Amino acid sequence: MLSSVLKSKRAIEINILIMRAFVRLRELLYSNKELALRVEMLDREMRIQGDKLNRVVDIMTQLLESPEVVPKRKIGFDIVGNDD
Repeated sequence: MLSSVLKSKRAIEINILIMRAFVRLRELLYSNKELALRVEMLDREMRIQGDKLNRVVDIMTQLLESPEVVPKRKIGFDIVGNDD
């Protein structure tokens, strides 16, 4: 505040530097907000893709597991009660 009231060359230079600092600070805050939004969007997209990838891995794991072995039935007839 004092630098804007004083009329010396040095006070004017300091006032200009202060204004530039505030402009730069505002730019940094805006760029950080934009960066934060981008990171949030990427994080959300990665979670969605991760969920899809997990489902694919689960399905592939199920397909690769060996199926339950069912004993084959004999073809033909069984002779039952043949006590000759």
